[in-house]
Amino acid sequence: MIASEREAALAIRTPEGIEFSLRLAGPFSRMMALIVDLAVIAALARVIEQLAAPLAVFGVDLAGAVRIVAYFVMSLVYAAAAEWLWRGQTIGKRLMRLRVVDASGLRLEPAQVIVRNLMRFVDALPALYLVGGIACVASSRRQRLGDLAAGTVVIRTPAVERPDLEQLTGSKYNSLAEDRRLAARLRQKTSPEVARIALETLLRRDQLSPPARRETFAALARYLRETVTYPPETVEQLSDEAYVRDALEIVYRGERSA
Repeated sequence: MIASEREAALAIRTPEGIEFSLRLAGPFSRMMALIVDLAVIAALARVIEQLAAPLAVFGVDLAGAVRIVAYFVMSLVYAAAAEWLWRGQTIGKRLMRLRVVDASGLRLEPAQVIVRNLMRFVDALPALYLVGGIACVASSRRQRLGDLAAGTVVIRTPAVERPDLEQLTGSKYNSLAEDRRLAARLRQKTSPEVARIALETLLRRDQLSPPARRETFAALARYLRETVTYPPETVEQLSDEAYVRDALEIVYRGERSA
């Protein structure tokens, strides 16, 4: 099973003809992440149980019903909130270096997060996530039913070595690094997958035809500009390629030394 995880990958081909590969997570690593998340949920459930204890004065059955409903609601809210706030990760997925992404490699939408987590109760049937496990093994993209319904996949996010930025930076001045607050936000909000795709594009930029190069960097720059909005006077002189290059310098190296 572990060997199959190493072999499974999601190939993404852009309209400009650039192909990227994202390593898919398999059933074993996903189950380990699930075990961690279930432990977190169990700890939260214990807190809810103590909070619901006073309801026993109205009847043991009422207190039990409240605990059961609260447990299922909390399970859904925990997973959905964590995956949205942490860009596709829960505590378990963070520890196992996994991340939920759109099946096209794009950013998750709120509807996708909600759908895949609502389907979690179906995947858990009849017990121990048997339905979800079978679907994950049978799917070429390692998708459980929730992933199929939401159009998502779970990928592995190995630690990325810091690239040789001297290949990328064409100037000694990076206007995006001047505003430390926005630079910190850019580092925080830029996902590892987007940074990796942008880095590969920069390293392979000379292999692209001029039209493909312009279109690809325009799309990447647009995405990064929407991630963090800089004042117009800071970025108006930057071409799309320069914007991507300076943004990546911040993501991988942080602010330049003064």
